[in-house]
Amino acid sequence: MVRTRFTDLLGIEHPVVQGGMMWVGRAELAAAVSEAGGLGIITALTQPTPADLVKEVERARTMTDRPIGVNLTILPSINPPPYDEYRRAIVDAGITIVETAGSNPEPHMEMFKSHGIRVVHKCTSVRHAVKAQAVGVDAVSIDGFECAGHPGEDDIPGLVLIPAAADALSIPFIASGGFADGRGLAAALALGADGVNMGTRFMCSVESPISQQVKERIVEATEHDTELIFRTLSNTARVASNSVSREVVEILNAGGDFLAVRELVAGARGRRVFENGDIEAGIWTVGLVQGLIHDIPTAGEIVRRTVADAEAVLRERLGLFEPVAV
Repeated sequence: MVRTRFTDLLGIEHPVVQGGMMWVGRAELAAAVSEAGGLGIITALTQPTPADLVKEVERARTMTDRPIGVNLTILPSINPPPYDEYRRAIVDAGITIVETAGSNPEPHMEMFKSHGIRVVHKCTSVRHAVKAQAVGVDAVSIDGFECAGHPGEDDIPGLVLIPAAADALSIPFIASGGFADGRGLAAALALGADGVNMGTRFMCSVESPISQQVKERIVEATEHDTELIFRTLSNTARVASNSVSREVVEILNAGGDFLAVRELVAGARGRRVFENGDIEAGIWTVGLVQGLIHDIPTAGEIVRRTVADAEAVLRERLGLFEPVAV
């Protein structure tokens, strides 16, 4: 068993987290990860209402009695969701671990802390991680450039970002972006992280609530099969390479603005990809790490295999440096 500051902080067995993913972080997946000893996370805004979020947490608890977290991603929006009500639902559901992402978590800290909730803030740069530490989060999840979704605008890959974060932070932190197996977990630990967050890897599991066609596409795809969209808008997102994402890149590179691609990138279209399996229906997030994914196991098997392989890698690598008898 790999025990770290992060596992001790949250009371979990393994330093492996299934991060919050829109349309993916539902009860079946989160419960399977947690039951295997990792930390499964339900995505709050995947649920249409705060009341539905409470029901989803209750449903997960029928599958495991181990810790489960909830992701609350807060972003600027023309018609923002009722974030205050979702925060209240998290508290009412008895959740003890929250993953925040997007905007500064400070406005949400008082409520969460007053109810004994541990806050893990997800960010993409060391400066944002240091700020999150200053406002009182318990841990940080730091996303490298390799990640699915929004990698930020600094383009710093994990090999540099992780040790830089280790130098700057005193609280536990986990590494996110580019992790799919025990080799990645071993590397993250060696670089100073206290665990890993895996998104794309858990998308491609039996319990993942997305279409089988999408999972099979992830298996057959390589690390070359993603696109960076919204670069010209300083809101970069990494998504699967398909006819839609390539068209978005072409329009924006030619000088188009967001309105020129608004219909192409509509969230409803991306949701149809996951639900109906038409991988050309819209944009959908996936990380470079799909190039390392070659099967569709259960979420529990992913957790167990990741930890066992990390232990094996660390033992083997450490064995290279055993003193030689003279």
